[in-house]
Amino acid sequence: MKIHQNPRHWASKKALTTPGLRGVTRYALVKMHTRIFLGKADEHRREERRGHLDSFFDATMDSYVAALDAGHTEAEAREITHVQANFDFFNHGWTEMMEIPGDELEAHYRRYETFFDRHGITIDDPLGEFAPAAGIDPAPETLGKLDTPEYENAIAGFDDDVYVETAEGETVAGGDTDEPMNVDPRQAPGVGNDESSKGTS
Repeated sequence: MKIHQNPRHWASKKALTTPGLRGVTRYALVKMHTRIFLGKADEHRREERRGHLDSFFDATMDSYVAALDAGHTEAEAREITHVQANFDFFNHGWTEMMEIPGDELEAHYRRYETFFDRHGITIDDPLGEFAPAAGIDPAPETLGKLDTPEYENAIAGFDDDVYVETAEGETVAGGDTDEPMNVDPRQAPGVGNDESSKGTS
């Protein structure tokens, strides 16, 4: 998968792993991701999906931190959460929200199979043990889109590795980029004067 990485992503990592900042950053990141992905959905479908996405993305914040704890790079940990989201979108038939085409889901699963197996995550069960006890808010499916999927917002051909587009516009395979010195968590969504509606996921 091709993802972006800029100072805000490093700041978010710092904030999510810092007591006292974790909660406000988590909330802001959830809202930001919901806004971004709802922007890819048809306007008349957005509100019916909002609660589902909020609760789903909230759960993936735990898988992100768990992936970091397991030794994954920031890019890999974030990609893991995006892969989980794409599993969920596929299961609902929300093809217009997917970042990768459906025929690449298996390849992405296999790259993180060890982590996914450890936490009970599958394509059919995208959250595994990270699912909240109360479950995820339901939302209507559009499974008919799977019959003739278009994947209009997906980028194909990046299923063999994580590809990071840096703030300088360079695309790097492997995701093993150097964390900047003196990362300022105040640049993370929800911290300081930051506006959670900005940024990329």
